[in-house]
Formats: sequence, C-alpha cells, structure tokens
Amino acid sequence: MSTSANSARMRIESILDDNSFVEIGALVTARSTDFNMKSIDTPSDGVITGYGLINGRLVYVFSQDSSVLGGSVGEMHARKITNIYDMALKMGAPVIGLVDSTGLRLQESVDGLEAFGKIYAKQTEATGIIPMITAIFGNCGGGLSVMADLSDFTFMEKENAKLFVNSPNAIDENREEVCNSASAKFQSEEAGNVDFVGTESEIVSGIINLVSILPSNFEDEVIDECSDDLNRAASEFSAGLEDTKIAAQSISDDNFLVEVKSAYAPEMFTGFIKLNGATVGVVANRTKVYDDDMNVVAEYEPKLTAKGCDKASEFVFFCDNFRIPVLTLTNAVGFKSTMCQEKRGAKAAAKLTYAFAGADVPKVNVIIGEAFGSAYVTMNSKSIGADVVYALPTAKVGMMNAESAAKIMYAEEIEKGNANAVISEKTAEYQALQNDITKAASRGYIDTIIEPVDARKYIIGAFEMLYTKN
Repeated sequence: MSTSANSARMRIESILDDNSFVEIGALVTARSTDFNMKSIDTPSDGVITGYGLINGRLVYVFSQDSSVLGGSVGEMHARKITNIYDMALKMGAPVIGLVDSTGLRLQESVDGLEAFGKIYAKQTEATGIIPMITAIFGNCGGGLSVMADLSDFTFMEKENAKLFVNSPNAIDENREEVCNSASAKFQSEEAGNVDFVGTESEIVSGIINLVSILPSNFEDEVIDECSDDLNRAASEFSAGLEDTKIAAQSISDDNFLVEVKSAYAPEMFTGFIKLNGATVGVVANRTKVYDDDMNVVAEYEPKLTAKGCDKASEFVFFCDNFRIPVLTLTNAVGFKSTMCQEKRGAKAAAKLTYAFAGADVPKVNVIIGEAFGSAYVTMNSKSIGADVVYALPTAKVGMMNAESAAKIMYAEEIEKGNANAVISEKTAEYQALQNDITKAASRGYIDTIIEPVDARKYIIGAFEMLYTKN
C-alpha cells in the first residue's frame, strides 16, 4: 500500500474512535476501458469509504487517495461517495469528506462529469437534513471546489492544501507569487469559503469537536450534562462588549466556544457556545479584537458590512435548519459606507434580515451597545421576530446618533443662532427622549434591562422558556 493510501486511511482512523471504522466498497475499481484504463490498477478507485464513531456517535466518511490517478473523481469513485450519502441520509448521521484530489478524471470524460453531477445532487438532497463537513488536505480544484462549498463547514490545512475554481496562474494578470488565491489564507480571509484553518492535527481535533456539539440530523438535538452553575456571575461579559468573542465565551458553560469563519469578516462574530448543556449559535457585532494578552490587534466600526452580513446569514440558516437556538449581541449604528459596500450592502443586509425573520428556532437578542436605524432592525430585533430582547443599562436604541439627528431636525435654528450651544442643547433633548433605553422598554421593544454580570442566567432562562417553541 502506498504512503498516500496510508495517509487517506490514517486520516479516517485519526478522526474516528479507536477500532470503530468499517470500510465499505474496498473492492471497487474503475470499470472504464477508455484511454488504456483497463491496464491501470485503481484500488478502491481512489477513495476509501465507510462509517464509524466519533465520541460514540455514528458518522459516515470518505477519504480520497491521491496515489490512485491523483485521487481523481470518476464514475465508480463518485458512486462510492453517493452510496455513503444514501446510507447517512437513511440513518440520519453526518458525512465527513477528506479531500485530496486532482479533480475530474479526464480519462472518463463525460462519465466523469456525470459523476460530479451525481455527487452535487446528493449533497443538495442532504442539505439541511444532515451536517456535511469537508476537510481539504491536498488539492481541491475545479468541480471539487463546488463540493466543498456545498458542505456546511470546511476545514483547510494551512500549508499544503489548495482550494480553487481556477488555479492562480490561470487568472488574468495574476500569478501565484502575486496572489495565491488557492491558499488557505486567501480562501479563509478574502473569499470566506473556509471555516477553519490549521495543521492536520488541529483539523482532526477540530472535526471531532465540531461533530460532538452538532446534532446528527435536523430532528436530533445535543444536550450534554452541565456542571457549570446556571446562575453564576458572568464577570467577563463587560470586558467583552467590544470583542464579543470574550462576551460569548464568558456566558458559555465552562467557557466552551467554537468560532466559525474567524478569519473572514471578523467585525461579525459567529460561533457555537453551550448553555445548560445545549448548543447555541451566537451572532455578534464586534468593534475590537484582543489577543491572548488582551492587547488590541484590530478595530472596526460598529457598522454592518456586506461580508459580515453574508457570514452571519449563512450561519443563521444553518442553525435554523438544525434547530439550534440563536443568540445575538447587538451593537450596530448603521451600514459601512464605501463604494464596494454600496454595491453589495443592501442585498447582503436583506439576506441577513430574511435569515433572522424566517428562522423558527428560539431567538434571543441582547443589545450591548448602540442600536440605531435599519442596522439595529436587521440584527434580530423584536420587530423581525426575536422572541426575547434584553438590553444593558448603558445601551441606546434609536433612529440614529443623537447629535446627527439634532443637526438634521434643527438645521434652521443652528444656522440662525449659536451653533454649538443649539447642537448641545438639542442633542441632549433627543438623547433623553429617543435614545434612552427605557423609552424602547416602555414600548415593549425591550423585554428587560439586565446587568452585564447577570447575562448568563437571564439568557439561559430565556432559552429554557423557549425550549418547546413550535
């Protein structure tokens, strides 16, 4: 057995529980006789398929073997993969694909194209029914890149893996040395096609961790034993009002957190936490990023961006498909103003609005900062379907910043009198009348004003109340 074949099998065995892997279709080989294929040995037709357990839970897996015709996808290769999907759909279990392939098997021509189509169709059938995870260890180009994006989550090895529709050197005015658009860095930071990047061992542990917190199918749920105090003080929540990853982690059981697409649109945090043992999805605006030593490494405006909205809406759609409750931490004063944002901003914001409004799962919103205008409405406000809305005492809700509103409404008075004095006076009036959080609460837009330290117990209480939401 070749080193590559060993790698394909070892990747499966490293992810699954010890001695739990059962191979299916080990004797399958290519049946094409075109281009002298009959004389080529194709063990397992370049893909190892089967099932096993991750922390005792059933999963189905395929791992491409690049030593067999580059791991290319042909008729029988695809048939083995679609067979795994059929079994996973019957049993309601996740599918994990470990990719290392040159793509379409050219020797099989139209049969190879048909093979790709069969896999796409099966992935589409599985969407929203069972979780699909792809991990890229080598090449994932052309039609294989579509397979990766049809998955729910994509992992990518940071040094050697390549993900592309067209290779960097095939793009006009580009070379790999100029912009390696196939690299993990580009695909995670710029394209947003990759959720997690790391070493091979980090990917293995990441997949195990992710599968452990996700439901096996759309009818399943994951509730673990919770040893953390449900009423404990969330002492770090206040420190995370700017870097909301910290806030989310502070309220989670034992500070558990899995961030999704951390490198893409970091001004919008998405990730999973645990509350009373149950998995909860978090979407949060973010204005600062701190490193492990609490040094600021990045700053952002409290505004929605097109990339941030796309990232969040995709995450909410997944949570809704698999009955995972959604928590939002809102601090948004508007939409980012650039020409690029103007091209895509409205469509992306509409998509996020649709995702929140259409989600049937329990939805809780905590206003942690300023919540102004349409950006606030889009971020899971009560008006588009949030079940429970909390706000911190320092939060503000209104049409826009008080000073900006005063300048618009009292433009004539400002022009005639002492501009600074008028602006100061009218800003204070508007602030008291419109942006005071108690005004929104008095109209029922906010359910309860809570202290940051009490965030964990209030949020857990809300989701417990919403547990039977139908």
